[in-house]
Amino acid sequence: MNAASITENASSKALERYYQFHSRIYDATRWSFLFGREEVLRRAARVCQPKRILEVGCGTGRNLVSLRKHFPEASITGVDLSEQMLGIAAAKMRDSKTTLLRRSYNAPVHENGEPYDLILFSYSLSMFNPGWEQAIAAAHGDLAAGGCVAVVDFSHSAFGWFSRWMGVNHVRMDAHLWPLLADHFTALLDERFRAYGGVWSYGMFLGRKLP
Repeated sequence: MNAASITENASSKALERYYQFHSRIYDATRWSFLFGREEVLRRAARVCQPKRILEVGCGTGRNLVSLRKHFPEASITGVDLSEQMLGIAAAKMRDSKTTLLRRSYNAPVHENGEPYDLILFSYSLSMFNPGWEQAIAAAHGDLAAGGCVAVVDFSHSAFGWFSRWMGVNHVRMDAHLWPLLADHFTALLDERFRAYGGVWSYGMFLGRKLP
């Protein structure tokens, strides 16, 4: 195992430990600062009608429930590292068209099956440190030609103390995601929005994989 793999594995283990506790309070607390989760799905629904959907970092399944409302006939797959988070998600998603996978996302998951028409990253990419580059590349490999990727996530902060605090919570905030997303996908939406008067900014990205 090389140094990069060792570092990525250590990061994955740290996230698993983090969510052993935070899975219990996630839904009750994250609503106050995970902005744009519904909006990015509304915007995605305007540009695609997917038959197969993948959410990377599905957590407790909050977005899976929303995806099912927007796309009632779609086959949905949720991927997450945390056994505790997936247990909560499984209790919310008891339909035959939903599949939950416990694994890291450093390579495509569709293998020899059908690729996905929509891939969602909702406040997950900023926590893949290291691994965010591999996740974006994996999404490109998992996405069907003409399919869409939808991302909503933390972007940056002008306040060092806030960035450091978010780092304690495994979140990287230096606007690093958006240029690489634009390199891999044709942008349909690429915007930043201020939160709490500019304490931090979050971003939305919708992109299409060209044939």
